Amino acid sequence: MADSKKGSAYGAPAGDTDFRKTWDLDEYAAKAKEREVKEKEEAKARYEAKLAGKKYHKPLTGDQTYTTARRNVIDLTAQVGKTQLVPAGAGVGKRGRSAGFYCEPCDLTFKDNKQFIEHLNTTQHLLNTGQTTEVKRATVEDVHERISYHIRRKEDLEKEKSTSLHERLQIRGEEREKELEERRQRRREEAEKKRKEKEDAAKVKTEYGEDVRVEGEHDEEDMMAQMGFTGFGSSKK
Repeated sequence: MADSKKGSAYGAPAGDTDFRKTWDLDEYAAKAKEREVKEKEEAKARYEAKLAGKKYHKPLTGDQTYTTARRNVIDLTAQVGKTQLVPAGAGVGKRGRSAGFYCEPCDLTFKDNKQFIEHLNTTQHLLNTGQTTEVKRATVEDVHERISYHIRRKEDLEKEKSTSLHERLQIRGEEREKELEERRQRRREEAEKKRKEKEDAAKVKTEYGEDVRVEGEHDEEDMMAQMGFTGFGSSKK
């Protein structure tokens, strides 16, 4: 008699839903409880900040760094001339990604570049990007090192500028020499062509005599003869 329970290929009992992932209910219950505690603490802190007339900011975790100047160049023209697909309700408010300048750490979209630049300097953005909104106080050694860096940078730029100028002059001289050589070559080819045509005409006359008509040589005389002119000289003697 066959067994009523279905078995897998390896002999172990199997069910219709054994392929589904099993969840640890106790673990997720603990996570939900922890999230509720954090939300209550944040709501309380927001309420206290509102009563004090201040704006609420998330507490620091200790992993933040000092606020520093931006090293990268913000390209505000990257999306010019491009087509972008946005959700149907994306044009309402700043929350979420929509058409405009999008800030990924804060999940906000701004319609013009002025608002976007101002947002990059706000406390909200600095905290979301892991900065403390405090600037590190420079020491004497830092000042000396910075001055030395600018001196070296200036010297490198001067060297690069002089090298670039020399290279540009050299390239310009090579291009000019190339243009002159091309002109000389064209003049030599034209002179050679004319010389060959004269030699061919002289050869034809030598072989067939002076009565031979070279193409194009007597066009003006033929036209005058057709019009009945014998010449443009004066009739007075």
